[in-house]
Amino acid sequence: MSEDCKEGSACAIDFTKEAQKPHKSFSINKDYVIPAVGLFFLVLGIGFDFYDVSFFKALVPLIWFGIIYIIVGGAVILKALKLILKGNIYNEFVLMSVATIGAFLIGSYEEGVAVMLFYVVGELFQEAAVNKAKRSIEALLKVQVEEVTVLENGNAVIKHPSEVQVGQTIQTKPGEKIALDGDLISNDAVLNTATLTGESTPVTKIKGDKVLAGMVNLTKVIEIEVTSKFEDTKLSKILKLVQEAVGRKAKTQLLVSRLAKIYTPIVFWLAIGLVAIPYFFLGDAYVFQSWFQRALIFLVISCPCALVISIPLGYFGGIGAASHNGILFKGANFIDLMTKVDTVVMDKTGTLTKGVFEVQEIVAVNFDKELLVELTAVLEANSTHPIAEAIVKYAKIDKTTLNSTNVEEISGFGMKGEIGEYEVLAGNTKLLAKFNISYDEKLDLNTETIVVIAINKIFAGYITIADTLKNDAKKAIMALHNIKNIKEVVMLSGDKQAAVDKIAKQLGIDKAIGELLPEDKIIAVEKLKAAGRTIAFVGDGVNDAPVITIADVGMAMGGLGSDAAIDTADVVIQTDQPSKIATAIKISNSTNKIIWQNIGLALGVKILVLILGAFGMATLWEAVIADVGVALLAILNAVRIQRMKWNY
Repeated sequence: MSEDCKEGSACAIDFTKEAQKPHKSFSINKDYVIPAVGLFFLVLGIGFDFYDVSFFKALVPLIWFGIIYIIVGGAVILKALKLILKGNIYNEFVLMSVATIGAFLIGSYEEGVAVMLFYVVGELFQEAAVNKAKRSIEALLKVQVEEVTVLENGNAVIKHPSEVQVGQTIQTKPGEKIALDGDLISNDAVLNTATLTGESTPVTKIKGDKVLAGMVNLTKVIEIEVTSKFEDTKLSKILKLVQEAVGRKAKTQLLVSRLAKIYTPIVFWLAIGLVAIPYFFLGDAYVFQSWFQRALIFLVISCPCALVISIPLGYFGGIGAASHNGILFKGANFIDLMTKVDTVVMDKTGTLTKGVFEVQEIVAVNFDKELLVELTAVLEANSTHPIAEAIVKYAKIDKTTLNSTNVEEISGFGMKGEIGEYEVLAGNTKLLAKFNISYDEKLDLNTETIVVIAINKIFAGYITIADTLKNDAKKAIMALHNIKNIKEVVMLSGDKQAAVDKIAKQLGIDKAIGELLPEDKIIAVEKLKAAGRTIAFVGDGVNDAPVITIADVGMAMGGLGSDAAIDTADVVIQTDQPSKIATAIKISNSTNKIIWQNIGLALGVKILVLILGAFGMATLWEAVIADVGVALLAILNAVRIQRMKWNY
C-alpha cells in the first residue's frame, strides 16, 4: 500500500506522488523471507501436539506462537500503536491488531498467527501490484532526454534541453531520442515514434517535416531546427497530462473512499456491540468467549482493503492501458464519463482527414497537360496558400527554367501573372467570371476543391485538390457503430455540404452537416445535448476548442492538433488516429466493468461472512480467506485490464 494509506486512512493511491518515490521490486528479500519463515513455524507448531506435554501444557504453545506472531506482525502492531497515539483508531492496522491479540486472549493462538500472517502476505501482494503500476509511470517519466548536442558556430556543445533556444540546431545520433520538437534539416530520417503514438512501426520523415521530442532516431545522424522550448514540447505536455490524470479521482473512487471512512468506525462499534449487547438478553446463557470470538471475526472481515486498493488500481490500469494505445485520459473521472457517451460528434479536416491537401486530378482542355501543370505551379509558387503549396509539391518544379512576372494575388479569387509568352490565371471559377472567360459550368457542382486555369484568356483546364482520408477513418466509424451504447456518429465541418456528404457516404457516418462556422458547431452540439444525448466531440484545430469545451467529453488529436484543442480536451489521441476513439470507449467500458466487479465481489463476500460471523457460523479461518483472498482477487482483476486487447 502507499505510505498515505499506511497512515491509517481508508484512502486511494496517489500515483502522482508515488511515481516519484523509490519502490521495492517484487523479488526475494527480507519482506518475503519473514512471512515464509512464519508460515514454516506456524505449520510446524500446528503439527506438533503441545498439549501432550504436561509441564508446558499452557506455556509452550503461547511462547511458540507468540514469538512467531511478533516476528510476523510486529511491524503492524507498532504502526497501530503509533496511529492510536495520534488519535487515529479507525484503521486497518488497529483492526488487525485487536482481532489477532484477541485471538490470543481466548487461546486461539494458531488462528491469531494465521490472520496476521495472511494479512501481511496480502499487503505484500498489494505492494507488488502498486509497484508495477508505479513502474509504468516511472518508465514514462524517464523518456525525456537529459542531454542534447547543440551546434553552435560549427561546434558541437552538450547542453540540457531546457537550455536550448528556439531556432537553434540540434544533432541526434542513431539510437538517441530526439530531445526537442523541431523541423528536420537533414534530407530524411527514419524514426521510431512508439513513445508518443504507441505505434512501433518506423516512420520516415523528409526535410522540413516536423519531428517531436521522444521520437528515436534509427539510422543516421540528423540535424533539427528547434521550434519549441523544452517545457512546451509535445512530450513534456504528455507527461504533465499523465501526472495530472492519475491524481484526478473518478466519482466511483471518491464515493468508495468516503464510504470506507464511515464504514470502518461503524464496524468497529458493531464488533463491540456484538460482545456487549447479547449479555443483556441471554443472561446466564451468555458465553463471553463465544461472542468475543464472533466480534474478532467481525473485525477481521471488516477491513476494507479490497476496495481502497483495487478500485484506484483499476482506474490507473485503465489510464495505463489507454496511454499504451496512444490515448491520454486527463483524469479517472473522464473514464467514467466516457462510458456514458452515446453520440460521437467529430470535425472533418484533421480528424477524419489528414489535413493535407493533395492533387487528385488534372484535366487539360486543348492544351498540353504537363505544360499546364508546370505553368500553374510556377505561378502558385508565389502564394503560401495550402492549395497552392499542394500544386507546387505535386509539380516538382525545382529544375524548371520558367519564371513568373507581374504576379498579382486577387484575394478571394486566385492568382494572375505572366510566365514567358503566357498570361496565366489560376483560381476559382469566380476568377474566370471576373475576367469574362467562359468555362464548363458543371465544374461549380464538383464536390472537390477545384483550381481552374486560363491561358491567354482561354479556359485551359482544371486541377482538383482534396484532403485525403486518414488510413483508418473507415475502420474508425465501423468500430463506433459496433459499440452497443453508441446511437449516432455525426460529422460537423466548415467545408461545403457536397464535399461533406461525399465523405459521410464513403465512411458510413449517420449525419453530416457542412458550411458551419465555429459558433454553428457549438449550436449543433448544444442541440444534441438538449435532446438528452451524452456527447463526445473530437477535433484538432483552434476553431474546435470551444466545442471541445462544451462537450461532455472533449477529445483532441494530439499529434498535429493545435495547443488550444489539446489544452481544452479531456482526452487526447496522441496517434491522430480516429480509430482510437472507439478504443478509448472500449477501455473505459472495460475499466468500469472491472471496478464494479471488484465492488460487488468485495462487498458481497464481506457482507456474507459478516453475517455468518455474527451468528457464529464462521471461524477466523473463513474471515482470513474472505479478507485477504477477496483483496487479492480484486487486485488481480484490476491489473488484468493492462493485458487486454482491443481489436476491431
